[in-house]
Amino acid sequence: MSTPPTNDQDVIRTPQARRRLFASTMIGNTVEYYDFTLYGTLAAVIASHFFPKGETTVALLAAYVGVALSYFIRPIGALILGPLADLKGRRPVLVLTIVLMTVGTAGIGLLPTYAAAGVVAPILLLTARIVQGLGASVEITTAANFLLEHEEKRRRNYILGALNSTASVGSFLAAGVAFLLTQTMSSDAFSDWGWRIPFLLAIPMSAVAVYIRNRLSESPEFEAVQRLAEQQKTPQTPMRTAVRYYWPDMLRSIGLSAGQRIGSFVIQAYFVTALIGAGFPTSLALLASMITYVVGPVPSIYGGYLADKYGARVPLLIGYGLFILLTVPTFIGIGSKSILIAVLAVVVFTIINNIISAPMMAAAILSFPSEVRSSAAALNFNIATSLIGSTAGLVAVWLHDITKSDVTFGWYMTGFCLLSFLIAIFALPTGARRDPGTGLLAERR
Repeated sequence: MSTPPTNDQDVIRTPQARRRLFASTMIGNTVEYYDFTLYGTLAAVIASHFFPKGETTVALLAAYVGVALSYFIRPIGALILGPLADLKGRRPVLVLTIVLMTVGTAGIGLLPTYAAAGVVAPILLLTARIVQGLGASVEITTAANFLLEHEEKRRRNYILGALNSTASVGSFLAAGVAFLLTQTMSSDAFSDWGWRIPFLLAIPMSAVAVYIRNRLSESPEFEAVQRLAEQQKTPQTPMRTAVRYYWPDMLRSIGLSAGQRIGSFVIQAYFVTALIGAGFPTSLALLASMITYVVGPVPSIYGGYLADKYGARVPLLIGYGLFILLTVPTFIGIGSKSILIAVLAVVVFTIINNIISAPMMAAAILSFPSEVRSSAAALNFNIATSLIGSTAGLVAVWLHDITKSDVTFGWYMTGFCLLSFLIAIFALPTGARRDPGTGLLAERR
């Protein structure tokens, strides 16, 4: 990791530096969601290559274990990398996250299959997913924090909406590459070796992000915290401080994000499987998935605009209220056998989910002062993502195997959306209610 540029605060004010700042955060989040969506989109292919031949449901469940495992490791990554970002800086951690994600993703594209390596193959696959999960554990929260610490707080939700919109961009790239390859290669060639190509494409994408991030300056807000800590000779224990003093907002943030976390995983990892299971061709399922990613950025940014103008409760209550009413009908639509109804259902679902994303992220990050923000945000966001969101695919496959329908899973998600709706009314986290300011050490101690 290179040394940051000198005269940082002057450099970051130049138009070129601001473009680098936005590009670095946007590209990193794009890579994260490209990696994740790629694995979910190709879950059926991965299951056939890395697990023993047999029951399709068993193999698919095993593949989704890889999804869940990469997220179960994220709270551990948050415990390590979150405090590192508070102690050593946001910028070096943002470089490290990209490197780890790339090693995990590109590694999948190079692994031997079960037919070639036996039981070693799934072990290596799950190891690659763990490395990928460690890198992604603090990517979005640290990138968002880094961006917000350089930007005007009056636009914080709009900025977070723009950042969250790159999740759709990364997912679109993943689904688009997979779709393009299925259309330009024979099915046998794609199944044999072509599926590896999208994973290897993560290397050039990540190289651009690493290059840009290495040229960024640290945030002035972080530097102010560091200077104050040095003057006061105060020991810094960001994770312990976050858990000890800010656990109420952490719990509220977890509950607030629960419904949206499940929705995100459904969009990025399960809709393709559900559409194929409903009898639609793989190419149509991938195309429907791509459409959701095309429309995704607009409601994400608009939800941020609404939160800045009218307050976070407006998009949160609109989004979760619609989810409570429409989640079950979404899965009924997928099973309707009409591709038009199915596509309309998943598109509306995506719009609702993305409207919530900006104020949800603001609650997860801005509820905490600068000196513990990376630690607290990484931990609460990853607990919600790992325990509630990442298990969505496993729960959906399991419920479908029992009931032969995805509607049951729709009720499961509706329950979590009701919880998030009630928190938005009665227990909104601090970061979604007001501008928390810098929260410097001198103000707290």
